[in-house]
Amino acid sequence: MDFLGTPGMDALTFFAMTVASLVTAFLGVFTGAAGGVALLGVMAIAMPPAVLLPVHTVVMLGSGITRTMIMWRDVIRGTVLPFIAGAVIGAVAGANVFVALPQSILLLILGVFMLIVTWMPKLGRIGGERGRFAVLGFAATFLGVFVSATGSLLAPFLASHTPNRYKMVATMGALMSVTHIAKLAAFGFIGFAIGKYLPLMVAMIAAGAVGNWLGEVALHKTSEQRFRLVLQIILTLLALRLIWSAGVEAGWY
Repeated sequence: MDFLGTPGMDALTFFAMTVASLVTAFLGVFTGAAGGVALLGVMAIAMPPAVLLPVHTVVMLGSGITRTMIMWRDVIRGTVLPFIAGAVIGAVAGANVFVALPQSILLLILGVFMLIVTWMPKLGRIGGERGRFAVLGFAATFLGVFVSATGSLLAPFLASHTPNRYKMVATMGALMSVTHIAKLAAFGFIGFAIGKYLPLMVAMIAAGAVGNWLGEVALHKTSEQRFRLVLQIILTLLALRLIWSAGVEAGWY
């Protein structure tokens, strides 16, 4: 039952998680969003909640790093340092500050915010680049503790800020890597009891690297207009899903 020592996971499930990592990494590059959220949903089917978030964070960190390595020439470097500064503050706040808002309100705010920035892109360009990405670094890391949908938060901002799909996808990989490192540091996930999941994490990170490469190849075969349209549709669907989840969480229906 415990394939390669992975608790509660047979060979078929282990293989399915690995394939899911490849497919969602490909989607994350080719569509510009949704890869991390999709993978989290798949992993939640087979993994206990206590280890789901730390294992997912490690896998997504590996995917983000390999994507950045593959597409490093397109990373907008001016966004990284301000984002790191904001992420450090967000990690400290997320680990130590009690959040009075219920999760339903957080989900609702995030969903509505995504819709506004997706369909009113000029709002995503308000203020200077450094200040804007410092705030994004804080928000992405802080909210990631509670709602785990921070890639979806960053995507509409990056879409409005970046001149083409290559720079958006590459910069997204770099900034999400920062977020995952900050989350791991904040919660001490490195020392968390997930050592038994190491074979699975290694396999999923390797598969994610292949998915990133395939996604980058596919990105060259699509047009900028089609990429932007697909991104808008996906972000809209994700935002509506968050709003729906907020209603379910709050018992509105």
